Amino acid sequence: MEMNSIKAVVTGGVSGLGLAVARRFVADGGQVALLDVNEDKAVEAVAELGEDKTRFFRLDVTSEADVVEVLGKARDWMGGLSVAVNCAGILGAGRVLGREGPMPLDRFSQTVMVNLVGSFNVAKAAADLMQHNDPNDDNERGVIINTASVAAYEGQIGQAAYSASKAGLVGMTLPMAREFTRIGVRVMTIAPGIFHTPMMDVMPEAVQQALGDSIPFPKRLGRPDEFADLAAHIVQNCYLNGTTLRLDGAVRLEPK
Repeated sequence: MEMNSIKAVVTGGVSGLGLAVARRFVADGGQVALLDVNEDKAVEAVAELGEDKTRFFRLDVTSEADVVEVLGKARDWMGGLSVAVNCAGILGAGRVLGREGPMPLDRFSQTVMVNLVGSFNVAKAAADLMQHNDPNDDNERGVIINTASVAAYEGQIGQAAYSASKAGLVGMTLPMAREFTRIGVRVMTIAPGIFHTPMMDVMPEAVQQALGDSIPFPKRLGRPDEFADLAAHIVQNCYLNGTTLRLDGAVRLEPK
C-alpha cells in the first residue's frame, strides 16, 4: 500500500506509540483519525500534526456501538479507511495473590477488556468497512496492526493480567488474518519490548537507566519512532501477514 494514500485510524493515538505512528503516517502524506479518551492531549496532538491531516474522535474501545459509530465518522471524514492500528492499552499490574489478598477479578477483566477485547472490537469494525474498498494490484483492501508486548511470551511477576491480554492478541492474529484473506485485509501484530513512552516518564531516572541497560543490544529503551517505522513497513510490505513481530533489542524479560 502506498503511504501517501493511507487513511488510518489509530487508537491510543494522542500519546506514546500511537502518536508516533500518527506522526509517521502524516509525514508520509496520509490522513489519521486519532481515537482516544484523553481529550487534553488530543488538542496538542492535532495542533502539532495539523487539522487538515488529523482529527480527534473520543472513543472507548470497549464499547461495541461507539466503535462502529466512531469508525464510520472517521471513514466519512477521510473519505475512506485503509489502515487500523490498535495502540490503546492499560498496564493492569498486580500480583494474583497480593499483600492485601487475591487480585480483584474486575482488575483482570478490565485489563483484558481494554487490551484484548478492545483491539478485537476495533479490528472487526475496521475490517467490516475495509471490505468495501477497491482492491489494489495485490487484491489488498486494508491493513490491521495490533500492539501486543514481549510480556505475551515472558510475563513477569505482577503481569498475569497484562500478559494474558497481550498473549490473546498474539493468538488471534493468524486466525483473523486467515479469515480476512477472502476480503483482502492483512492482520499483523507488533510485540514491543521496553519502550520510552509517557508511562516511563513517571519512573525515576535510575530505574529508566537500569531498564535500558537490561536490553542486550542496543543498550537503551526503544524509541516510539522505531515502532512507527515498523508499522509503516508493515503497511507497505504486502507479504507481511498473519504473524507477530518482536521489536525488542533481543530482550527476554526476567521473572521480576
